[in-house]
Amino acid sequence: MRIGRASTAEGVIWVREHGTRLVRIEDPLVAFADGREPADAGSVEGELVEPVDPLVVVGIAQNGPEHRSPVQAWLKSPRTIVASGTAVTLRRDAGATVAEGEIAVVIGRPTDGLRVETAHEYVLGITAVNDLSSPDRGAWDPRNFESKSGAGYTPLGPWIDTDAGIDDVPLAVEVDGAEVAQTGSRRLPMTIRECLAYVASWSPLGPGDIVMTGAPHSQASVRPGQTVRIRVAGVELVTPVV
Repeated sequence: MRIGRASTAEGVIWVREHGTRLVRIEDPLVAFADGREPADAGSVEGELVEPVDPLVVVGIAQNGPEHRSPVQAWLKSPRTIVASGTAVTLRRDAGATVAEGEIAVVIGRPTDGLRVETAHEYVLGITAVNDLSSPDRGAWDPRNFESKSGAGYTPLGPWIDTDAGIDDVPLAVEVDGAEVAQTGSRRLPMTIRECLAYVASWSPLGPGDIVMTGAPHSQASVRPGQTVRIRVAGVELVTPVV
């Protein structure tokens, strides 16, 4: 199932995809806690927005194939999240900009007790994320605050795929229609399960929180005027940069 959120005349509501229509659904995080799929509540018209509103966004650093440093986690502000299709203004004062296509995991329930072998039981689904970055700032800021904190620097969505699993998730990146990466979760040195277990061992996560699992050869330099497309399983995230 592909679920997300839509802005409607009633406000932002949960929806699922049904062909070209949106079907209103109950809160899928409540349904997940009960061990069932969310119930339908009728068709609705609206515009897709960010697929979730997390309290916490965790990034996994040093999870590319060539990194020698130990894998670590870092925090990114949820206020940098924007919906698919939103134009993002690149900072002109932070050096070059890189789009990092990543698999984002949406947590479905509190992570107390999460282990590698049970990690899937805590996952609502996966979605696409563009971890826009200014890597030149890393020389001054190894904690990723300056390099990752631009307004709109976390495009997310538009859907959460609840059927994709976490063990073999494909990932592709295009810039202006040219493919720059065809990879997936199997190229990550630390698996998604291991990422989740590592994060949960240090800090609690809850329903709706996001873990960005790292960029397995899925980075591309971008400049104003270009459009980035990131595909994670069947989810396509589009980000024009200006």
